[in-house]
Amino acid sequence: MISGVRFLLLLFICGIGHAAVPAPVAQPYPGTLQLNVDVSDIRQRVLRVREKLPVQGGELTLLYPQWIPGHHAPRGPLDQLTGLTITSGGKPLEWRRDPVEVFAFHVQVPTDVREIEVAFEVASPQSSDQGRVIMNSQMLGLQWNHVVLYPAGHYSSAIQVAAQLTLPPGWDYATSLSTRSRQDAVVTFESASLEVLVDSPVFAGQYAAHLELDAGAKAPVRMHAFAEFPAKLAVKPERIALHRALVRETYSAFGAPPFDHYDFLLALSETFGGVGLEHHRSTEISERPGYFLDADEDVSGRDTVAHEFVHAWNGKYRRPRDLWTPNFNVPMQDSGLWLYEGMTQYYGWVLSARAGFWKPEFARSGLATFAAIYDRRRAGRNWRSLADTTMQPIISPRRPQAWVSRQRTEDYYGEGALIWLDVDSKLRELSGDKRSLDDFARRFFAAPADRGIVSTYRFEDVVENLQAIAPLDWAKFLRERLDDIRPAAPLDGFTRSGWKLVYSEQPSDFIKDADKERKTADFAYSLGLTVNKDANLTDVVWDGPAFRAGLTLNTQIVAVNGRAYSAELLKDAVSAKAPVELIVKKLDEYRTVRIDYRGGLVYPHLQRVEGARDRLAEILKPRNERRRFRRSRYASSSGARPARCASHNVSASA
Repeated sequence: MISGVRFLLLLFICGIGHAAVPAPVAQPYPGTLQLNVDVSDIRQRVLRVREKLPVQGGELTLLYPQWIPGHHAPRGPLDQLTGLTITSGGKPLEWRRDPVEVFAFHVQVPTDVREIEVAFEVASPQSSDQGRVIMNSQMLGLQWNHVVLYPAGHYSSAIQVAAQLTLPPGWDYATSLSTRSRQDAVVTFESASLEVLVDSPVFAGQYAAHLELDAGAKAPVRMHAFAEFPAKLAVKPERIALHRALVRETYSAFGAPPFDHYDFLLALSETFGGVGLEHHRSTEISERPGYFLDADEDVSGRDTVAHEFVHAWNGKYRRPRDLWTPNFNVPMQDSGLWLYEGMTQYYGWVLSARAGFWKPEFARSGLATFAAIYDRRRAGRNWRSLADTTMQPIISPRRPQAWVSRQRTEDYYGEGALIWLDVDSKLRELSGDKRSLDDFARRFFAAPADRGIVSTYRFEDVVENLQAIAPLDWAKFLRERLDDIRPAAPLDGFTRSGWKLVYSEQPSDFIKDADKERKTADFAYSLGLTVNKDANLTDVVWDGPAFRAGLTLNTQIVAVNGRAYSAELLKDAVSAKAPVELIVKKLDEYRTVRIDYRGGLVYPHLQRVEGARDRLAEILKPRNERRRFRRSRYASSSGARPARCASHNVSASA
C-alpha cells in the first residue's frame, strides 16, 4: 500500500507540466481554420485529416470535441483519433495530452510561428463492437466533430472554418452546408463557424435519391436518401406524400420554421450504424433498406422522422439554458431533457398519426404500449424520480443494464411524453377545448434567439407560457410529475382524453409489429420476460414471476414443459393458465425453472371511457393546413444556397 507521503509525492510528480485548459471567452478568433478531410478510403475506412491554424507564439491548447449537442453526454469518439502530428513549416512541434482533460492537447508554439499544420487519422469502427459504423463501401455519414481539433479559449461560434472534403470517385453527397465548388471528388464548402459546421453533417454514397418535400417554399425541405442498391431508391409516390404531409402538419403545430432550409439525411442499410440525431437544418437517420418499398402497413418505429424534424424547433433552436455551452468541451447539464426529448417524443407520436404514418388505432396501441411500461415494467419508479433519469446519458452512455425495470433508464423520453399528453389534455379541459399544446408550441418556440442561433429557456419560462394559454399552478403541476416518487404511472392524460389503460389476452397491432421488427416475443406483462430470436432473455421485469423464479438476462430458454423452445410453444404454455416449466442455460450451467404464473397472456390496450369526450381523437386528427411563412429565424452563415447534390446518380420525383 502506498504511504500518504509517497501518494502526495506521486500526485505532485504526475501534476508537473499540467497546464489549465483556457476557458472559452467571447472574443474573435484571428483568421480561418482550414480543414481538409479525405474519406476516399472505403476499404479500410480510415479518415485522413489535415488542418492549418493561424496561431500566435506561446502555449496553445487544441481540443477534440467532447460534448456534442444531441448526445446529452461526453461521447466524442476520442479513442478513434490516431497518428497525431503537429508541425510548422515542416518542422515537428511537440505536443502533450492534458493529464486531466484528456480531450485537450498542449503545444508550445515558437514566438515567430504564425501558422501550424495538424494531421491525424480517424480509425472509424470496422464493426459495431468498436462503435457506430459510419462508413461502408457504398455510403458514409460524416460528423465533423469526429475530424477536427480546434483552439481552446474561444466560443465555437467565433471560429471560422473553411472545410474541404475528398469523396470516393463518383459519389454523391448531401449536407445543409453551402457548397462553394466541386471539382471531381473534391468538394469545397463555404466558410462557416465551427458551431454551424459541427451541426451540419454530410451523408455521401454511390447511390442517392433527392426528394422535394415542400416545393416552392421559401424555406425548402428536402430528403436525401442513400442506399447500397439502386433498387431501394425506387420511391413510391404515396411514401413521399406522407413525408410532405408531415412537413405541413409540423408547421401547423409549431408555426414558422427556425431554418432557411432543411435536409433530411437518410441511410437505407443493414450495415450502416443506427442513428437518429437532430441538427438545426438537417437530421441524420438510418432505416432498413425497404423503408420506401414496404407494404402500406403501420411500423412501430416510423415515428423517427417526425421526432427528428420536431427537434429543429425543440432542442436545436429552443434549448434548455444549461444545455447550451460556448464550445464543445464545456460540460452540459441535462435537467431540461423532459421537455427537449419528452415533448419531442410526444409530438413524434402525434405528428406520425396526423401525417398518416400511423393509423389512429395503431397510434393508440402504441400509446398504450408506452403507458404500460410505466404502469407495470418500471419498479424503479418507487425510488427514482423522472427528473433524475435526465442524468442517465451521463451516468451510463446507453450501455445495457442488468435490471432496467429497477435501475430505470432514459425514461424522460417515454414517461416525459405521457406528461405532455397530460399537459395537452389539461390545456384542452381548462379552455373548454379551445386551446391545446399546439397553441403553447407556436407561442413558446417563436421566442427570439438569445445565443446566436439558439433561444434558451428556464423552467420559469415554460410555466409562464403555459399560464398564458390556460391559467393553473403549472409549476406545481409539472414539479409533482418530475420530482415526486410516484409508483403509479402518469395516466391522467388518457383519462382526461376519454380513454383508459386495460389489459387483455390479445396482443395489439403495435406489439405484434414491434415483435416482428425486433424479432422478439414479449411476455413482459405475463411471465415478466422478453425473449429474442435466439431464445435469450432480453428483459426480466423486477419482482415479476420470472424474477421470482430466479431468472436473469442473458439466459437462454432451451425447453418449455419438456419440449424444445419456440415462441409459439411458450405462448401456448402461458395461455394454458398453469405453471410453466423451463429448462434454461446460462454460461455452462443448465437448470430447470418453474414459473408459478397462472394468469394467461396479458397485453396492454386503450379502451374508451363511456360518455367521455374523445380528446385523443382530436389530438391525433390531421390539421391539413398549408402554411407559408415570410422568412426564417435561422440565417445561413454565408448567404449562399445549401449544397447542391450531383445529378448523375439515381434521382427520384413524385
